[in-house]
Amino acid sequence: MVTMENKKMTTPIVSVGADTEQSPNVCNDSITDFNEDGKSLDDYLEEMQKEFSKQMSPSYLKTVSMSELYDTVFNVQTPLIDGLLQRGTYIFAGSPKVGKSFMMAQLAYHISTGTPLWNYKVKQATVLYFALEDDYPRLQRRLFKMFGADGTENLYFATQCKTLDGGLDEQIRGFIREHPDTGLIIIDTLKRVREAGGADYSYASDYDIVARLKALADSYKVTMLIVHHTRKEKAEDIFDMISGTNGLLGAADGAFALTKEKRTSNNATLDIVGRDQPDMKIKLVRDTKRLVWNFEEAETELWEEPPDPLLEKISEFVSSGGNCWNGTASELCEKLGSDMKPNVLSLKLSINSGRLLRDYGIHYKASRTHGGRKISLWKDTDSVTMCDDRDKLSENDDEVENIVTTVTV
Repeated sequence: MVTMENKKMTTPIVSVGADTEQSPNVCNDSITDFNEDGKSLDDYLEEMQKEFSKQMSPSYLKTVSMSELYDTVFNVQTPLIDGLLQRGTYIFAGSPKVGKSFMMAQLAYHISTGTPLWNYKVKQATVLYFALEDDYPRLQRRLFKMFGADGTENLYFATQCKTLDGGLDEQIRGFIREHPDTGLIIIDTLKRVREAGGADYSYASDYDIVARLKALADSYKVTMLIVHHTRKEKAEDIFDMISGTNGLLGAADGAFALTKEKRTSNNATLDIVGRDQPDMKIKLVRDTKRLVWNFEEAETELWEEPPDPLLEKISEFVSSGGNCWNGTASELCEKLGSDMKPNVLSLKLSINSGRLLRDYGIHYKASRTHGGRKISLWKDTDSVTMCDDRDKLSENDDEVENIVTTVTV
């Protein structure tokens, strides 16, 4: 079991992912030790070549076994806004002139500066905002009214772009290459990036356009907000009012809906639904002077994971032992005084590696060596930056790294 981090070698091993689910950041570069099953290096390289040839076949189907799935450590992406905006692709819907663009500007500004939004913790990232229904003078006036003279170098605007069929994806890729720390892309609005007059707004068409944008966002591990309108017809479920078919929401990871009871009201409700978070309903009130949306109350409290006794124990153990530890799962069970089976412990650590890093600042890596499976746990400190005994690799390990690097594709 390995992680993506700090690997020097890769093989064309099957990765995990789904076309319509939010794609995790899979470590698909795992290489088991060539002699773990008594195989020679030549045997191992021959297997690699066979796997590569198999992938070149037109009939190749990418699959992953349950055992391989359990044996993989996923790099979990942290939310852009804790409890509010997870990583993924989302529809942001509302009626015309309800205040969607002001909300987009507010989200973009807070993420680009890393300042909390309504007391929700924000992860700072570069933002690309396609304000396709505005022009630069209007944006200038709006932003100054909302945020004053405090500008940011991490928020970029475009008022024109190509359609998705006409090259928008290449424009986005080019921007991300120039700004690799991009975390959020806002498309305001969806209609502006669809082919004019040509699309039949069927379920298949709606699903396809969002799925293509989602695939692009997932490939760069960025969040995408797609602004869209709602219909005039009322519905019991607010998300059924999204203009078009259910294909839009079906392809997305979730949706936001901004609504008012009266057009002239300064009070609004923000409904949120998503695959990776509970449904939420937030009451907002608009500041008539600055035109920003202020938090009033949340009908659904921010959900927080309860403490995990195992992770708590591991945090205490690592912190008391010099901020790093290496050993086997069996040894870790013994150190923790746990009667948990070693393979269960390894699986729980693999599944919770993201939370272990996010909540406790502890990195987790599992690898295979000549002596068997090894677990490394460490905290980033001034004196400890990595705790995996890489400097103790045997000559054969070094040889494997060097040789495998030459056949990486």
